[in-house]
Amino acid sequence: MNSLKLNKIKSPIEKELTVFESQFKKELLSGTPLLNRVTNYILKKKGKQIRPILVFLSSKLVGKTNKSTFIAASLIEILHTATLIHDDVVDNSNKRRGFFSINALWKNKIAVLVGDYLLSKGLILSVNNNEFELLSIVSKTVQEMSEGELLQIEKSRLMNHNEDDYLKIIEQKTAVLFAACCKSGAISVNSTRKQVDALYDFGLNLGLAFQLKDDLFDYQQQNTLNKPTGIDIKEKKLTLPLIYALSQSDFLTKRRVKSLISKSKKNNNLNEIVSFVKSKGGLDYATKKMHEFADKAHNILAKFEDGEAKESLIQLTNFIVNRNH
Repeated sequence: MNSLKLNKIKSPIEKELTVFESQFKKELLSGTPLLNRVTNYILKKKGKQIRPILVFLSSKLVGKTNKSTFIAASLIEILHTATLIHDDVVDNSNKRRGFFSINALWKNKIAVLVGDYLLSKGLILSVNNNEFELLSIVSKTVQEMSEGELLQIEKSRLMNHNEDDYLKIIEQKTAVLFAACCKSGAISVNSTRKQVDALYDFGLNLGLAFQLKDDLFDYQQQNTLNKPTGIDIKEKKLTLPLIYALSQSDFLTKRRVKSLISKSKKNNNLNEIVSFVKSKGGLDYATKKMHEFADKAHNILAKFEDGEAKESLIQLTNFIVNRNH
């Protein structure tokens, strides 16, 4: 059902995505056989391609796709792939979308070098095509994503997140990349500054809703999703459901739950923590916040002229908050 909905969303940009996939494969080619083996594995295990979809739909919403749009989509996808590879090394994660991660198959050293290679490919692609504004957008995005990761690590060690901290982390870690997709797509077709700013805000709110949905998956039953139950809890990442539940608790309860989280890797405390979060309304609150961000995204789109691209962006927003993986 999810794939059928996504295919319908992609229908206005099917041709662009087909050309993009072919170009993207060529851009990753290297003279090093090991690199080609790794990048071929990456290409075979591609996800939903939400980020290039956002680039092309945003460009079509306000103009006509061109060479710059394809460069923007490639830059974003290269950046996204590189950061995922580096994230798996940082998190010591052996799985990505249900498949073995690069570091699990080729070890950390190769994974880090492949991530570096991809980032350099993005730099070369933008410089060779004189796309300096797109390079500026992507570079700022990498900076913010790195800051978000470091803030999360710092807060996870102290386990003292509040809702504002959490929203700042997910904005920097996830939402700024969605915003960059939409901004890049708009800039590639020489749209107005007002349109660029509006699409940036749309992407930011969509990205916040996306990450909230991802964080809610941590509380789903095991074996129904590729993301195992409790992975964030085990890594001491306090996401909004847990932050809210703790905010509704007295001092002793907070201390006891934080103690359970600290030991969650060693002991089977997940069920107790999940039950605590549910009983305090953490899942309901996070779901409500997710819909608030999705509604903001819808309201921004309402200002644009009707058309296929706008309808697909509306449906993509709905898809993101209703997906089951």
